[in-house]
Amino acid sequence: MRRSISPLSLILLGVGVFLLVFTQLLVWYVEPRAKRTPTDVDSTTVFTGPGSYFDTGSVSTVEGRTITITRRVLGDVAAGERSGNAIWDVSTQIDSPKTLALGDPRKSLQWTTERWVTDRRTNLPVHCCDEKPAFEGEAYLKFPFDVEKRAYSWWDSTLGATVPLEFQEVVRVGGRQGYRFAGSVKATPTGTRLVPGVLVGSSKPGQVLAEEWYSNARIELTVDQRTGRIMNALIAPKKTLRAPGSPKDAVTLLASEGLEFTEGTRREQIELASADSDRLKLLGETAPVVGGLVGGLLAVGGTALLMRGSRRADDSSE
Repeated sequence: MRRSISPLSLILLGVGVFLLVFTQLLVWYVEPRAKRTPTDVDSTTVFTGPGSYFDTGSVSTVEGRTITITRRVLGDVAAGERSGNAIWDVSTQIDSPKTLALGDPRKSLQWTTERWVTDRRTNLPVHCCDEKPAFEGEAYLKFPFDVEKRAYSWWDSTLGATVPLEFQEVVRVGGRQGYRFAGSVKATPTGTRLVPGVLVGSSKPGQVLAEEWYSNARIELTVDQRTGRIMNALIAPKKTLRAPGSPKDAVTLLASEGLEFTEGTRREQIELASADSDRLKLLGETAPVVGGLVGGLLAVGGTALLMRGSRRADDSSE
């Protein structure tokens, strides 16, 4: 007598095997490829806080004013697709209330443009594709994926070098858990500027090459662990001028004890981190676990039905 195979058992076994294979595909192929720095980024982050700056109109340092740092990041998608890297054009402007109202970065206290190229998987710098300037380190506008509780080398564009940031603690920002890293920069010469000697107290007549010095007493970055996105940032920069060879600051160009992400920027970064993290968790944890469990149960059920049907067919043939 011909043995009868239950269609249901084949369906259960087929679906179960498919889910088992599919979940492994998620773990070993899809999820690792989802952990890639995006090429199509288009974002604006804003820092603000009290501070002082050099006012060219009064030729003096004014204090107790609001300082705003606006950073715009735009991904070069076409170049990124050609090279396989994340290529971001970054515009950073520092404004006083007066220059901010003008709406023109060329009239800001300071305006810089950069082009950063990083490996989309490791977040390490890639020196190609018209990178400007060359930079190093492992953390910049973001940290690598799967952030660890260790020190990271963070690139400071003003310093032109990396700064070690030590892991401090696990904190919550806007209800979301993050890793806080902290570091500082001691007063360091970063270049020269031609200014009237009298401005920096030099005894030499005419123009002198004053020394530019930079420090940052407080760098605090709170990072989403899974995505490496910076959810909050606080810095305390200080830029000064010194007469050539002098050990003392003569003019304060910019100083603040705390410039921090605005509430709007902080909220946006948290929302983006949450969305990206949920997607990675779904691909790397939730779907594989649930799919593997359901697939295993279906495969076992289908196999059991096949075996029971086989035994019944054998019994009926005797």
